[in-house]
Amino acid sequence: MAKKDYSDGLSFYKRKKKISYKAVHEVLSWLLSVLITVFLATALVMLFGMEVFMAGSSMRPGIEPEQDLLIDRFSYVLGKPHAGHVVIFLPNGNENSYYYTKRVVACPGDTVQIKNGRLYVNGELSEYIESYISDPGIAENELTLENNEYFLMGDNPSESEDSRSSGIGPVLLTDIKGHVWFKLPVEGGKMGIVR
Repeated sequence: MAKKDYSDGLSFYKRKKKISYKAVHEVLSWLLSVLITVFLATALVMLFGMEVFMAGSSMRPGIEPEQDLLIDRFSYVLGKPHAGHVVIFLPNGNENSYYYTKRVVACPGDTVQIKNGRLYVNGELSEYIESYISDPGIAENELTLENNEYFLMGDNPSESEDSRSSGIGPVLLTDIKGHVWFKLPVEGGKMGIVR
């Protein structure tokens, strides 16, 4: 009986796998890109962002009491607030006050009036405040906003101290400290971008 030659058959010899320089370089480049992105994002948030605690229920139902808000402080360095933006401000520029969170309902040059429980901007019914407004405050009579003045209101006007109050009035651009762009979750509230 002749012996069979198995030299071309099964082999249990393990070949050493070579790690290619190209694969290692690609993985390290990818990791470096991720680290740089995380570092830059963190630095930008620390330089131009801030976190504010929502006190009160003036912005319900969109923003709940005790909800933490992330603020973009940079957007108004290059631009200005627009109607519909939710912003934080210091009333009358008082640095010792806590930040108020309200919605911009009218901008410089706009006319504002609250009549029959509804907000009118430039003679048209506003789309931003849908709730009945029982206290028109200083907006009972039509008023025209001066240059760099904004009329701010809470989404829940019955629980809001805002531009209708003679103690606050129209808010100057210099007193607006940032644009609310994200809300963190709280019991009963939702996380997400603020609209």
